[in-house]
This record gives sequence, structure tokens and C-alpha cells, in this order.
Amino acid sequence: MKKPSFQELARRANVSTATVSRIARGQVNVDPAIRERVRVAAQQLGIDLHQRRNEKSTIIAFLLANRDILHNFQARILFGAENYCSAQSKELLFLTLRYAPSVPSRDLHLPRILTQRALVRAVILGGTNSPNMLEALREREIPFSVLGNNVLGQWSPEGVDAVYSDDTQGAFDLTGHLISEGHRDIWFIGDNDLPWYARCSVGYRQRMVDAGLTPRFSEIHSDDRQLGYLAMRSILSRREPVTAVIAGSDQIARGVYEALQQAGLRIPADISVAGFNDSEGALMDPPLTSVREFPEELGKHLAEFVLRRVQEPDREAQQLIIPTRVVVRASTRAIWTDRPVTSETEAGLVSSTNGIHET
Repeated sequence: MKKPSFQELARRANVSTATVSRIARGQVNVDPAIRERVRVAAQQLGIDLHQRRNEKSTIIAFLLANRDILHNFQARILFGAENYCSAQSKELLFLTLRYAPSVPSRDLHLPRILTQRALVRAVILGGTNSPNMLEALREREIPFSVLGNNVLGQWSPEGVDAVYSDDTQGAFDLTGHLISEGHRDIWFIGDNDLPWYARCSVGYRQRMVDAGLTPRFSEIHSDDRQLGYLAMRSILSRREPVTAVIAGSDQIARGVYEALQQAGLRIPADISVAGFNDSEGALMDPPLTSVREFPEELGKHLAEFVLRRVQEPDREAQQLIIPTRVVVRASTRAIWTDRPVTSETEAGLVSSTNGIHET
């Protein structure tokens, strides 16, 4: 049986053939009411506009948002996504974009190539994103997946294809490891205005509270290495009690190292230091205890989710959490304490810490 044509669809929807073609190509300069009328008519005729739109394109866009550089962690996510796309005979296009969270979604200017969906089938959102970007892509009917750890503000992940690293549990486990080594005055250094540090701080706080200990947070706001340096200098200058520091990233830990070395303090003899993401830990001196994340796996599943969305536009949204793992190296050590672990809850949590040791 001959498939219905765009001309038939145009007659059914009482629009021009040119309008149908613009909608099929994914162009956004069409009144939403007309777009909906064409969609309903296409459904009645059995025309799949998404399939017509995408049947020739093999390109997926990786959009690095609101980042000046391709950070090591984001680069590895990109690598995982590219490998998966390549295995599926798809090409990955790398794009960057800066935008403000306050811009209404309908006024958000996307890279022009994304609005020509005969070229780009879908988008993987890396970097740091806000709910207005998610809504902008939904309004333009552009399939997407997003790194859930890096979405700012209030949003509803249940309706979005999202992949997470389980950083909250990772911070919980790392804090438990330090507690099991006798540490009680443990600080967390990270800018809690940023969602990935805020999520880590939740795990850290919970583990400290479970152990009957006082969570201690730095109030310094800065970038990565500079943040670690300034925060550690501030803690030392105030003569705060501290035997261990959890840095929200390996990059922050580098700044902590620098501050301690300038102060003439030894790692871990005087203060134990741990990091997060394990992107640089093995290369530091001494090698850094860190929480290992799996960014290549994040990228792989982000690509898998978005390709599945292209194939099945009406499927339920999926969320996936990738576990983390504590990697113990030479930057932390056990200490003597006059406050031994006595809580059954605390002892049980410590014993369940998901750690591995490297020398």
C-alpha cells in the first residue's frame, strides 16, 4: 500500500505542504497550535514525522554547557558516548554553549544545527545545565539525555532520561572509611552552590551524623584547585580542629595539598586528605585516596538512552545510577583516638564501606 504523502497530510491539517515540511525537519518557527494540528493529522494518516525527520541522519550532538574547558571528567564522558555511538554506526558532534538559567525556555537560543533535525537526531547534555534547557529541548521536540549530577536548581528527573554517578553514596562510604581509621574532625571542602558538590556533602553529612560527629564545611566559594588552597588555608589560620579533609574533587585536593605543604604539614602524618572522582589521584604525591567514578560508563548510557529515545519517542523516561568505589591510597592513615567507635550502627556502616586498597 502506498504511504500517505505530505500533500495529503497538508490537506488533512489544512496547512501548506511547506509548513508540513518545516515541522518534519524540526524547525521551531511554527505556531504550536499548527504544529499540534499537523501532529494529530499525521497520527490519523499513520505518518511518523519523527521517522521521516531522522531517517537519513546519523549524528548525535554532545553539548558541553556552561564550561570554559573540557574538564578531564567530562572528556571521559564524551569518550564513552563516542564509543557507544560509533558501535551503533552513529556519529558524535561536539558542541559548546553558554546560557543563563534565568532565560525563559522559549527564548533560549540553541546552536542552529540543533534546530535542523534533519542533521542532528538528538542531544546528550554534558557540562552544567539548568531546567530551562531541558524545557527548551522538550518544547522543540528534540530528544535528549542529561547527566543528572550536574543539573542546577529544582527539576523533575522522573520525566527525563538521566544518568547519575552515585556520588552521594560515594561520599558516605569515604567518610565511613576515615571514621573507621579513627578520624573524628573531618572537613568537607566543596562549593555547595554547585550540585555535584552539594550531593557529595549530603553523603558526608549523613555519615558524620550517623556516627554522632559534627559535620564541618568550608564556606569558601571558588574554582577547583584554588578552592582547595583557600579553604585549607582558612581552616588552618582559624586553628580549627582537623585530622582529615574530604575534597569534593581530585582537583580541589591538589589545592589542599599545596596549602598543607606551604604550612609545613605532612600528608598523611599530620592531616589525611581524600579526593573525589579519581581523575588525578594516582598521579599525586602522595597518591590520593579518592572515590572512583566511572565517567566512560556514564557517557555510554547517556548515548544508549538518547538513541533509544529516538527509536521509541513515547517510551517512559529512564534514570540510571552508576555506583562509585572508594580507592584507598597513601594520603590517608589510621590514627589513635580517645573516642573509640562504640555505636553498633557506626561499626556496621564502617564494615560495609566499599573500598579497595592500592599501593
